Amino acid sequence: MADVGSVDVELELITYLQSRAGSSVVVRDELDSNLANELPTIQVERIPAGDDDGFRLDRALVDINVYAATRPQAIALAAQVRGWMLQHLPGTKTAAAVFTQVATISAPGIRPYENTALRRAGATYQVYSHPVS
Repeated sequence: MADVGSVDVELELITYLQSRAGSSVVVRDELDSNLANELPTIQVERIPAGDDDGFRLDRALVDINVYAATRPQAIALAAQVRGWMLQHLPGTKTAAAVFTQVATISAPGIRPYENTALRRAGATYQVYSHPVS
């Protein structure tokens, strides 16, 4: 049996969100200098917070930012991501993880970004997962 915390939540969510968003959207963990040419982009980052049950269940806090050319596009995609996270992710099983519950900690909203040629909307989610047994 795999240890608690052995699921790479970022990698699993990147794969999951890419399958939902399709090939016209870039889903990644880190941004690069080519971001303005790769819009829309969804960025997934686990926050160094959360907890576990000491046995199998991991409660990760995950920040998801959406970058798009316009504010309406960023807000719309962030809302779509929220729907995927809350309505479709719970109960999903991958080769490495089972996702059991998702909650919104901070609802999608516009977040400042230093490049005014694009817009960022972000949200924070609490994601419960455990390794596949």
